[in-house]
Parts: sequence; C-alpha cells; structure tokens
Amino acid sequence: MKINETNRIGAANPYLKHNEARVASTGKARPKDEVQISAAAKEMLSNSQTHGAERAKQLEQLKQSVASGTYHVEAGKIAEKLLPYLKE
Repeated sequence: MKINETNRIGAANPYLKHNEARVASTGKARPKDEVQISAAAKEMLSNSQTHGAERAKQLEQLKQSVASGTYHVEAGKIAEKLLPYLKE
C-alpha cells in the first residue's frame, strides 16, 4: 500500500491557521463571550429561591405518602390534562 502526500498532516485545518495569523497581525484580542439574563429569568430565579423551602416541604410530604402507599391519584384530573394531547 502506498500513501501519498504525507506532509499534509499539519494542514488539517488551514482556516484556523489563517484566522490565528490574521488576529495576531492586527494585535487585537479575540472578543470574549457574553451572557445576558433577561428580567423575566431573574424574576423566575428569585421566585424559585423564595418558595424553595415550601416546595421542599411539599416534596418531602409527597415522598412520604408514596413510600407509605397512602398517595391517591385522581384519575379524572389526569384524564383532563391528557385529553388535549390525545385529540391532536
């Protein structure tokens, strides 16, 4: 078996080399990534933190009732929620 052009191993991504050379020649640093969080997301985060203790208490009660076998599922409510999805 003969393999031609073994010197092309370093040429895997010529665009990357070109971009690095261009950035180095301008002397500018690459722009940094930036994240902006909307006001709605900040409000949701604050609500989740304030209601976290209440939610943890409710979850613990649900875990205990499921573990003890006393958790009751209302089939009617589940059917009402599933009905719109099943009609599609």
